[in-house]
Amino acid sequence: MKLNDRLYDIFYDSALSVNVEIVSLGLGYTIVTTSTGGMGLSYTYFESKKSCNIVDNYKDYEGRSASEMLEKIKSQNTIERSMALALVNALNYKQALLLPEDRKNQIMFEKLKINEGTKVAMVGYFGPLMKILNQKKALVEVTDEFRHIGKKEIFYKKLENWAEVLILTSTSILNNTTEEILSNVGRGVKTVMLGPSTPMAGEAFDHLPVCMLAGTVPIEKENVLKAVRHGAGTPVIQKFSRKSYLTLF
Repeated sequence: MKLNDRLYDIFYDSALSVNVEIVSLGLGYTIVTTSTGGMGLSYTYFESKKSCNIVDNYKDYEGRSASEMLEKIKSQNTIERSMALALVNALNYKQALLLPEDRKNQIMFEKLKINEGTKVAMVGYFGPLMKILNQKKALVEVTDEFRHIGKKEIFYKKLENWAEVLILTSTSILNNTTEEILSNVGRGVKTVMLGPSTPMAGEAFDHLPVCMLAGTVPIEKENVLKAVRHGAGTPVIQKFSRKSYLTLF
């Protein structure tokens, strides 16, 4: 996937001069910290779990060059990609801290011009956003493989011929569907990549029709690490983080 290659190329040089400090694979999220103070999150993507072994050829990355883990952004194993994407966000941490915050998603809704009757396609069911969308009386079409919502073929047709806005979970990076989904986007559709996994690096998306990134930047290290270890979800993690955004065009 080109997006994986771009993430690798963009962060390779910085990874060479940084060591991985902590890798914590939680049931909900993964967090990686680095020797330079970086922290990054990613969804822990379990494709299938048929035994106690979820990563082939186990390797202890802690204390080693971040470049070794970064290579796993191209892995076929979704757990390894989860670690690598969290690392990408850790390597980008200082830049992400400089981005403006959108704690209540107000700026996102303004940028995407979501109002009554706006046709919104959503990949990944975001409960808090659905509440706001319903309050605004937007028209919403959802697909979510984990919740068994929607059929891909029908959704893609809606995405091409019906939707005005696409809210796309950045978990799609982990199952390598981002580019497939975006290849079905109709002309003029405004797309936001959303969620704690989101790499807040605009250059990684230059080849894709993405107009906005909305991610989570951890702030309180120990609290976020504990939340991840305890299997906590987005609402808990965001108590100790910033909800940041980056407008691409």
